[in-house]
Amino acid sequence: MTSRVPLIDKKALAQYISSLAPIGAQPEGGVTRLAFTAEERMLQAKVAAWLTELGGQVNRDPIGNLIARFPGQDNSLPAVALGSHLDSVPQGGNYDGIVGVVAAIAAIRAIVQHNLSTRHPLEVIAFVGEESSRFGIATLGSKIMTGCGNFDHWSQLEDASGITLQAAAKEAGAELGNMAAARRRPEEFKAFLELHIEQGRVLEEAETTIGVVTAVAAPTRWHITMVGRADHSGTTPMALRRDALAAAAEFILAVERHGWIESPHQSVATVGTLALKPGAMNVIPGQVDLGLDIRGIDTASIKRLEQAIAEDLYNICQRRQIRPKLQKLSAEQPVQLNDNIIATIETVCKQLAVTCLRMPSGAGHDAMNMAKITPTGLIFIPCQGGISHNPAEKAAIDDIALGAEVLLHTALKLAQLN
Repeated sequence: MTSRVPLIDKKALAQYISSLAPIGAQPEGGVTRLAFTAEERMLQAKVAAWLTELGGQVNRDPIGNLIARFPGQDNSLPAVALGSHLDSVPQGGNYDGIVGVVAAIAAIRAIVQHNLSTRHPLEVIAFVGEESSRFGIATLGSKIMTGCGNFDHWSQLEDASGITLQAAAKEAGAELGNMAAARRRPEEFKAFLELHIEQGRVLEEAETTIGVVTAVAAPTRWHITMVGRADHSGTTPMALRRDALAAAAEFILAVERHGWIESPHQSVATVGTLALKPGAMNVIPGQVDLGLDIRGIDTASIKRLEQAIAEDLYNICQRRQIRPKLQKLSAEQPVQLNDNIIATIETVCKQLAVTCLRMPSGAGHDAMNMAKITPTGLIFIPCQGGISHNPAEKAAIDDIALGAEVLLHTALKLAQLN
């Protein structure tokens, strides 16, 4: 196992990140760069300028995804694409999504600076609207690009200010009557690669530099209402109570228990939201609303979790004389990533003497949509303490540079360096 001289310009990579950091920066910390806002467009403008300087043919598709194409020796061949997203959650960090875009730019920069040539053309893609924070739809740009989403169905969704997705997209310059033209055909791509911070602490705990993602977990989300009876907390004997919160507490522990049971299959279950009514200290809670999130990469395990949790919910409610209401909000399918690209990433890591670990992704990424139309790889780098979607989010520049090096050499192998 021998390492190579790095091709990535770490100083330039750091400058890319620091140049983007002020955009959407919040006085209280973190950055806010929501989908289809001026902040996202400002980020796109900077990225477009850098890609143009490197010789890319830059354009935006009808939904607003930024695409830069770099010719190969045979431009009739399908492209090897690299990319991620630029938007953030409210008061997010400077690395989620951003490092994947700037690492792709740094990879192209290395190819240009070192006069390298590939048979296949290369593309850099900065997807719009990866985060669900504004309109509740995650990975919007890559869904439209891969034909996994229906803009017409989503167009009247509103953000917290009452602005519709249609209005926001129009303001951002999207071509609302031409969404079909944003869809890419499988034959246009040879492969897609995304680099991303892990957003967890598996790599950090394992003291490993690179995560080679094998599958992307799919969320199944439920809204659950538990209706009991609101009564005076002082005058209602314990035997006569129909306490919705007590039932919810028992249910939440049951969710955790079933999550542990399925954990060997890398499934998880979480109650992430809870609201009770009427919400007074001297009133027995008469209604509780919960948000349940189930995720995994094993469809059978996800189904077992759903069934076991539902059974416990009904049993708890029947015993406590509580009325349950269930609404399934979404049910996506896990995505297995391409075995050949996984093996290629591992080969590159060995050649670069970089430690790596196969692992699933518990969070969704644009790569999971691109995997539906082309062989796809997802590369993780560590983030300190596993903190993400938070102003304290941090990735070390050395880790970002090593990740970019792995991204570059994997792209070169796939694009057939000559």
